[in-house]
Amino acid sequence: MATVDYRSLAGDILQGVGGERNIASATHCATRLRLKLRDDSKADQAAIEKLPGVITVMKAGGQFQVVIGNNVPTVYAELGKITKLTDDDAGSDEPVAHGNLFNRFIDLIASIFSPVIWPLAAAGLLKAFLSMATQFGWLDPASQTNVILAATADAIFYFLPVFLAVTAAKRFKTNQFTSMAIAGALVYPSIVALAAQAEPVNFAGIPMVMMNYTSSVLPIIVAVWLQGYAERFLTRVLPSAIRNFTTPLLTLLVMVPLVLLTVGPVTTFAAQGLSAGINAAFTFAPWLAGAVMGGFWQVFVLFGLHWGLVPGMLNEISTQGYSLLMGPLLAAVLGQAAATLAVLFRTRNKARRTVAGPAALSGFLAGITEPAIYGVNLPLKKPFYFGIAGGVVGGAIAAAGGSGATAFVFPSLLGLPAFSQVGNFGLQLLGTGSAVLIAFLLTFFFGPREDEAAAVSDAGIPVPEASSVALPAASPATASAAAGTGAVAPGTVDIVAPVAGSAVALADVQDKVFASGAMGKGLGIIPADGHIYSPITGTIKAAMKTGHAFGIKSEDGVEVLVHIGIDTVQLQGRGFEAAVTRGQQVRAGDLLAVVDLDVVTEAGYDTTTLVMVTNTAQLGSVEPVAGGTLAHGDTAITVRV
Repeated sequence: MATVDYRSLAGDILQGVGGERNIASATHCATRLRLKLRDDSKADQAAIEKLPGVITVMKAGGQFQVVIGNNVPTVYAELGKITKLTDDDAGSDEPVAHGNLFNRFIDLIASIFSPVIWPLAAAGLLKAFLSMATQFGWLDPASQTNVILAATADAIFYFLPVFLAVTAAKRFKTNQFTSMAIAGALVYPSIVALAAQAEPVNFAGIPMVMMNYTSSVLPIIVAVWLQGYAERFLTRVLPSAIRNFTTPLLTLLVMVPLVLLTVGPVTTFAAQGLSAGINAAFTFAPWLAGAVMGGFWQVFVLFGLHWGLVPGMLNEISTQGYSLLMGPLLAAVLGQAAATLAVLFRTRNKARRTVAGPAALSGFLAGITEPAIYGVNLPLKKPFYFGIAGGVVGGAIAAAGGSGATAFVFPSLLGLPAFSQVGNFGLQLLGTGSAVLIAFLLTFFFGPREDEAAAVSDAGIPVPEASSVALPAASPATASAAAGTGAVAPGTVDIVAPVAGSAVALADVQDKVFASGAMGKGLGIIPADGHIYSPITGTIKAAMKTGHAFGIKSEDGVEVLVHIGIDTVQLQGRGFEAAVTRGQQVRAGDLLAVVDLDVVTEAGYDTTTLVMVTNTAQLGSVEPVAGGTLAHGDTAITVRV
């Protein structure tokens, strides 16, 4: 397999099944390329089976399955480069999103922001340096140089909906250029001007409540999500002769007014109600209003509700020379920055540290927290919560002292002078310092400590850390094998049963590919419970997002596939919960996944769990047990390498 040209193989498979037009959909599981063909008679099964790199071909479950083995993700990726068939997320090793609705929402936001985190961090740092330069008189704020540099730093924040349209389009599988056109309409100068004017606005006679969508997050994400439904509906109903231009035409005509008519009013009314409530609280219980503003300002920004508060702040400054609403914001912003700083010191994940460093700096110096929140705190969840906790306490203290801002500035260390002339500045410093300490200490001592070897996923979601139990030191032979030579270290390796149950000879497994031994030697186990454990100590090399299959490579070079159930990829993760991800170190007996066997059975699938040694050909011998009942941890396969 090492000499296979995977791009050529993908092209040959494509040709062998009758071309892209004959493929209705393409996905992959742990070992197989799964194609749904429009016309099975156009596929040359015999020719595909002869291709270098193809183990066998089978037809099952309405799919044309090309069995490739461990390298199927590579073939699938190459297929995606030459067709428009593949789903970028299918078969990836990202964990399936589990948990409550709020946690899934956080994961969604983090995944959409992940590709733009570095530009946001860079722009945030530039804003911090520009703010410092103008604050200390190094750069004239009215100079053309400052105007150009400020535009450079501000552009990504101002046009943030356009950037998020691209990443949301990838997430929701929509036409990204149509998504960008929708976002462009939301931040179009004349639309921004309509939001600023006092006169009523209407669309085709329908009254429209306008809001400023620059720098907004949720409106475009909601718009692109709805766009996906519109595009799929139009693709089904429109004639092919006019589909290519009428689909984006109708989508734009519907989506832009729809967002302006619905998201704008909902957000505006919610923000106005929030503003009225907080202003009332400042009158009767300033500390309570400060706690709300300090703790939840970043949440308001996340949902776009802050736009209802900004006019109140500007009005306060213009009428009385200062804004009490802004007093607690220093605690809110610097609390989140402090939580990010704690992640920088606490995490063992190098990739996370490289994001946390500049993100914390831009938060402290410029009050720009988008890189910190979307690149660090939200994906890790606890730092975001701890930042809120610091903001609650700090905001309450600052508001109790009557603190306010005399200018509309970004809440930051460089903007601190604007908060020094109203109320008790000592309590403002005490509140801000309390927010920083609380957020930093809580995150440092109780935040997630990611594993050094784990990588931050493309979705910005943290990879769970490995077992805290240290692995035994590798032998020289093992170290040589791990160096990438592909050689297998000499010795004997015991592969234990990943689950208690009845052993089944491989030949009796109800899947002809596994039963044939084409994937290697091994056995099946009819599981007695749904807890599946690692059969060997090593590294997770593959972890399907559906939680049904895992590839593990031992320190001795033995490659093991644990496949839970037969054809259970069709369940799309329903009933499965993965406990590990790719790159994680595990010991024999560490939990791999939990499966609800009743869900699998009721769906009509076989629960037999397969344990396969996929590099059997490189080994001296692979001897599975003959049969009988196995307890979890009993030796199931003896490998002589």
